[in-house]
Amino acid sequence: MAKQPESPQQNKLIYADLNELRRLQFKTHGFSFLAKQPAKSLLSGKNVAKLRGRGLNFEELRQYRPGDDIRAMDWKVTQRTGKPHIKVYTEEKERNVYLAIDQRMTMFFGSSHKMKSVIAAEIAALMAWRVVETGDRVGAVIYNDDEIKIIPAKRGRQHVVNLLSQIIKKNHQLSVTDQQRNNSVDNKAFFADSYNKMLGKLRTVAGHNSLVILIGDGHGWNDKSTTFIKQIRQHSEIIACYVFDPIELALPEMSQMVVSDGLQQIQFSSEDKTTQKKYQIEIEKQLKAYSDTTKRLRIPLLSIDTLSPVDQQLRKALGG
Repeated sequence: MAKQPESPQQNKLIYADLNELRRLQFKTHGFSFLAKQPAKSLLSGKNVAKLRGRGLNFEELRQYRPGDDIRAMDWKVTQRTGKPHIKVYTEEKERNVYLAIDQRMTMFFGSSHKMKSVIAAEIAALMAWRVVETGDRVGAVIYNDDEIKIIPAKRGRQHVVNLLSQIIKKNHQLSVTDQQRNNSVDNKAFFADSYNKMLGKLRTVAGHNSLVILIGDGHGWNDKSTTFIKQIRQHSEIIACYVFDPIELALPEMSQMVVSDGLQQIQFSSEDKTTQKKYQIEIEKQLKAYSDTTKRLRIPLLSIDTLSPVDQQLRKALGG
């Protein structure tokens, strides 16, 4: 029997759609990255989101002139040179926001609704539209298993459309047939390598005083990842969006479960208690490494599932 073609609606659950991402600009109400947050917001009490007018940047050290504010006096330099000097600051008018968007094979999964890769694209779209609404710049680091695409931070709606087009490009490259290549390598090391290469690029791109938003499942996280995050956190604020499918957290109990990697498949009983326990231990180990690091570095961690509308979940997490 010939395979029935997928309906347009089914296809939008598997692959992100540019028109859908563009329409999300009308759903950015009810959440923000501003410093003042509602009491129930995950950002409450944090300075992570204060964008425009964030603070002062040091510009120069010069000799005192009549009329200068003596509160800006640099007494150490004054004492050393014997002449009064002051520090001159300029107000920081903006803060770049960089979205790190995971489009690796681990994101190409969804049990009953949308793929994690589609959800990541929607999160990025909502956040990008929200940032440009404030007049700030947004950039992106879009990565899959092999490539990293850097989008410089810019303002404007057309820039967001261009950014989303690049996400779509990476998203539509995902295919189950790509798993064939991964069978010949150590998957754990493979995904750790791709994740850490992204973090290395992100550290360079973000620079100082940026807001970095990690969007993905954190697959491949290891000690090297923690080191990179610490380095980024020294100069920038970070928000982590953990994208997950509910079935990943608890293996459903089935007498006959078939699992495939796109090339081979195995059949087993997931009702076996030992199998259930091994699976649970491995999942909890990965999540613990991710969550422990975010807690230790005071990084807000937003858990976004593949079932509920993304805009509603962001509103609940960031809007109080």
